[in-house]
Amino acid sequence: MLIAQISDLHVKLPGRLAYGRVDTAGMLGDCVAAINRLDPRPDLVVITGDLVDRGRPDEYAYLRKILEPLGAPLVVIPGNHDEREAMRAAFSDGAYLPAAGFLHFVIDDYPLRIVGLDTVIPGQGGGALCAERLCWLDSVLSRRPAAPTLLLMHHPPFVTGIGHMDDIGLAGRDEFAAILARHPQVELVLCGHLHRTIHARVGGRPVLTCPSPAHQVALDLNPDAPSCFRMEPPGFMLHLWQDGALVSHVACVGDYAGPFPFYEDDGQLID
Repeated sequence: MLIAQISDLHVKLPGRLAYGRVDTAGMLGDCVAAINRLDPRPDLVVITGDLVDRGRPDEYAYLRKILEPLGAPLVVIPGNHDEREAMRAAFSDGAYLPAAGFLHFVIDDYPLRIVGLDTVIPGQGGGALCAERLCWLDSVLSRRPAAPTLLLMHHPPFVTGIGHMDDIGLAGRDEFAAILARHPQVELVLCGHLHRTIHARVGGRPVLTCPSPAHQVALDLNPDAPSCFRMEPPGFMLHLWQDGALVSHVACVGDYAGPFPFYEDDGQLID
């Protein structure tokens, strides 16, 4: 099974640029085209939050148009830039989303069990896993302890060292780690929010954050660093589940030189 992950799209309305500089909608279109060129094609596309920039219904309608060419099923979870009810309405055709409450879900239709976890606090940049959400997660994981599981959430459950992003990080990290420690069937936790690829272990389980198809958060580990972004290469991730193992790749969006051969026609390494 091949899963493509996109995160932190921040789509704005036509003609609008994020932060006055970034054509997030156009860059997402490039990302969709790159995914559609893959061979093999993904079996599933997951989006780990911040689908739009202001949580407006018209932004979600524009987003759906950009995503329409995707040739694979799509599942989404909210981020802090999303508005829960507007997002629920925009993706109401997805039977996996609940009709009310948190935008949690479980999908048991694939070789990997897909669990989506809503970490949003309305109106705030940071996220939280309250007692209700933690109880839901523990209950869901307890139902199928032998099923290899992929967990999706927006806010990463660890401190990154990027101070201004950690200031809007996730509350309830310790309780979340304790749940993961009890459920070794969780193969990987996929997150967004950081606009960078970052790896950590939480509760003994691997956790990855995904780059953005648009702008990336500046990598500055000075705790007093300002909140800034850079136009580093845009990207997405591919997660391959094969022979009982999950392998993750970062894919850059763009037109780069190559591919070039390593070897001559006679099998000799090119000197």
